[in-house]
Amino acid sequence: MKHRIVVLGAGYAGAFAAGNLTRRLSSADTEITVVNAEADFVERMRLHQLAAGQDLAFRKLADVFAGTAVRLRLARVTGVDPERRTVAVTGEDGDGELAYDTLLYALGSSVAHHGVPGVAEYAYDVAGRSSALRLRERLARLDAGSAVLVVGEGLTGIETATEFAESRPDLSVALAARGELGAWLSPKARRHLRQAFDRLGITVHEHTAIEAVEPTRAITGGVSGVSGVGGLSIPADVTVWSAGFAVHPIAAASGLEVAETGQIVVDRTMRSVSHPDVYAAGDCAYAIGDNGRPLPMSCASAGFTNMQATAAIIARLTGAEVPTTGLKYHGNHISLGRRDAIFQMVDAEVRSKSWYLGGRTAARLKAGVLKGAGWGIAHPTFGMPKRKHRLVTTPDQAGVRAAA
Repeated sequence: MKHRIVVLGAGYAGAFAAGNLTRRLSSADTEITVVNAEADFVERMRLHQLAAGQDLAFRKLADVFAGTAVRLRLARVTGVDPERRTVAVTGEDGDGELAYDTLLYALGSSVAHHGVPGVAEYAYDVAGRSSALRLRERLARLDAGSAVLVVGEGLTGIETATEFAESRPDLSVALAARGELGAWLSPKARRHLRQAFDRLGITVHEHTAIEAVEPTRAITGGVSGVSGVGGLSIPADVTVWSAGFAVHPIAAASGLEVAETGQIVVDRTMRSVSHPDVYAAGDCAYAIGDNGRPLPMSCASAGFTNMQATAAIIARLTGAEVPTTGLKYHGNHISLGRRDAIFQMVDAEVRSKSWYLGGRTAARLKAGVLKGAGWGIAHPTFGMPKRKHRLVTTPDQAGVRAAA
């Protein structure tokens, strides 16, 4: 019996991991299955563009993994039983169950409502393709002068607000920030950001917490300790919620050890601290970076953690020494529409350095990063070694070794 590796999720972390595993492990004694709810690979970093009305080409996962040893199962994960080492799924073929010897959990995240009244009922988001398309349809129906409010001053909020303002200059775009816009950037980068917002005509409501969302407005509550005005309302024909991300409760419900965030607690090799035959990568992993702090939910974290997880899986199955890959951030890359961007370098403590890159050069660099990531996903076996690694034990014993 072959050693069964099941990868849950085919986002940036899961798709890259599956490609890496099939490149380096022999199909003679390993079987790799990827479970994903959608038939396409969705470039999450570009969903604000999709919502803004731009046409994006999505790659079919069946085409991505064609000619490889990866098996694709189009289904939604409904549960994980780490004691029985099974995954429950449901899809067009009905309900089913997959058994595994090694599980790589990479189901990503969704938008976090934070319990704010009205968000689930009235707000939109760009955390998934279906929600981005829903927002796209709503924006297309807006008349000139309609108000769009983006809630959240993080990377997603900034990119969404600037993309909408550039693509739809007929709309009145605003952003609600709990603190100061771009407070974490270097002074020069912060000035560049504010100039971009001014150029695009985006209104900024700083030190403003949104306490409720209604069909045509958002209710503010101010921020404790700051002289922001609360109890007022901001007109919003459309409210876009980008105030953070949350993971699915499946991991917590399964009995895996999770953090308060619901993320799977892992060791330095991305292995579950409670179930050694389970690994996690991407947003759903509670991993500690090289600076001793939890990695944030981001595409960069997906890259770091999937590389470490796959390296550890391969090493443990083939009897090699488990390597450690770097878990260190180098900077933040923020799109400000299609022709402007900011690349902010950071130090080991994730504090912004004085140097930054901005303007069209930074925009071209960001476009290159996105293109490179998409190309890597589309070519999972590029650079495939002529000789793949075999398991050091018989397939029946490999699961025991992986759990050791």
